[in-house]
Amino acid sequence: MPQRVVDADDPRLADYARLTDMDLRTSLETEHGLFIAEGTKVITRAVAAGYPVRSMLLPERRLGDMTALTTALTTTQPPGIAPLYVVPDAIAERITGFRLHRGALASLHRKPLPEVAGLAATARRLLVLEDLVDHGNVGAIFRCAAALGVDAVIVSPRCADPLYRRSVKVSMGAVFAIPYARMTGWYDGLAELRAAGFRLLALTPDPAAVPITETKPGERAALLLGTEGDGLSSRWLREADQAVRIPMHPGARDAGVDSLNVVAAAAIACHWFAAPAG
Repeated sequence: MPQRVVDADDPRLADYARLTDMDLRTSLETEHGLFIAEGTKVITRAVAAGYPVRSMLLPERRLGDMTALTTALTTTQPPGIAPLYVVPDAIAERITGFRLHRGALASLHRKPLPEVAGLAATARRLLVLEDLVDHGNVGAIFRCAAALGVDAVIVSPRCADPLYRRSVKVSMGAVFAIPYARMTGWYDGLAELRAAGFRLLALTPDPAAVPITETKPGERAALLLGTEGDGLSSRWLREADQAVRIPMHPGARDAGVDSLNVVAAAAIACHWFAAPAG
């Protein structure tokens, strides 16, 4: 049964406090093992993927979303376990720190992440993200991976959280569809993938790298993507079996373009990388 709440300081709404404060949210979400999903469509995808709901928050102007939310709740867990709070629009904005354009919010429990070795054992094509810090880019890359047939994603220890609110929103719920694991160590993180039989391909704008369209990834391959500004670290470039690049138009450098942003590069690379052999 929906519960109306009119006090921004009500402790029942603590999961939704100051959603734009990244440091606070990282600390809070780590401590309580939760994450926030925004938008009715994304929430229903999270619920369908088996993430248990702690609670939901709905601004009064989006009451039309209530049926979809309550249906998602009642079809996946016992009635009454996860409350649905309905709040005045101004209170919702005061609590979260922004206007809820996508409507509902949900606080959900995280699930235990698989081990890298376990995930690698069942995959043929992996994306490996080294130290990407922009949550929107991480979410967009997960969406590319889901759309283009990548089996799983591995993130380095310092990579942004795929379940941070912005990552989840930009991915449109793709972070729930693509299994992922986080490395326990960066320095020797690639050795575990090589031991599992993966060929390591480092995506770089270096003109000396082999065009990605001329490379045969083999039966099992992992495509390494580097951070937004500097790209892959020198260590990971050395550890890779081959450096690959996306061929650029001959006039691109004259136009001041020597590389693509990491999301565009990931989309192009995934289209080639995850295509069926032959």
